[in-house]
Amino acid sequence: MARDRLSVVVTRRLPEAVEKRMSELFDVELREDDTPMDRTELVAAVQRADVLVPTITDQIDAALIGQAGEQLKLIANYGAGVNNIDVATARQRGILVSNTPDVLTEDTADMTMALILSVTRRIPEGLAVMQKGEWPGWAPTAYLGGRIAGRRLGILGMGRIGQAVARRAQAFGMQVHYHDRGRLRPETEAELNVTWWESLDRMVARMDILTIHTPATPSTFHLMNARRLKLMKPDSVLVNTSRGEVVDENALTRMLRAGEIAGAGLDVYEFGTDINPRLRELPNVVLLPHMGSATVEGRIEMGEKVIINIKTFEDGHRPPDQVVPSML
Repeated sequence: MARDRLSVVVTRRLPEAVEKRMSELFDVELREDDTPMDRTELVAAVQRADVLVPTITDQIDAALIGQAGEQLKLIANYGAGVNNIDVATARQRGILVSNTPDVLTEDTADMTMALILSVTRRIPEGLAVMQKGEWPGWAPTAYLGGRIAGRRLGILGMGRIGQAVARRAQAFGMQVHYHDRGRLRPETEAELNVTWWESLDRMVARMDILTIHTPATPSTFHLMNARRLKLMKPDSVLVNTSRGEVVDENALTRMLRAGEIAGAGLDVYEFGTDINPRLRELPNVVLLPHMGSATVEGRIEMGEKVIINIKTFEDGHRPPDQVVPSML
């Protein structure tokens, strides 16, 4: 007997409102706890689901896709990035891939500014003293940070998030510069009041703060490598809320420890949760557990996009957020 509803397997716990709506619309298997599926569970999931809803921490590689059942026709990623999915192999198998773009822009831009302020104004150091109850009182030279107004901010990657950061930085009185593969339209540059650098090397060498907003692709892997990191000024700060693989984390750690870069604010890491222990020890580094998009509103909107993609597919149409290899 034919099933009336799609079989959907979700790999992680999602906001309650999203899970409730999925249960109303689909024959959905929800995760009982918030631990990631192991490989065996993922294999079983792709062998029984019509639609798989993974997250960015699930590796949906060629080998896994090769074990999928014939019924799997859509991988609806709960996340904007899809570097965790072998999109080309999925396409060869006739499996569509969708993601959740455009809903995390403002949240990630907010967190970028939070990291800039945290590093330059030494907020974690002050917080630690207060939590330990060791504050002796105000002093003229205590916890001196740096003013961000008037500083040069370099934005590497001027997509939606990069532009949202530019708008915020302007409100803080910063001079905003950017590098991207292509230049913005003149009217957009004028609106944002930003300066384009054709050469990334030259921009990096002149900036007080560099913030990264590029996707993870073969061309961006270690884009900020040891050579390029050495171009940064000794009093400069690096912030990364995009993808950890863009920065050579070991080279960055060495330079921070040597005082060749003044500080860093990181929300993503090259090796996932396996963070260089020497990086954790540095007082001039602020580390966050991938919180850039972690707002209630953002997570619900991501879920709504997943639902729309699945429902549109179920109705026989192309998911609005379908990803194809040429987009990557």
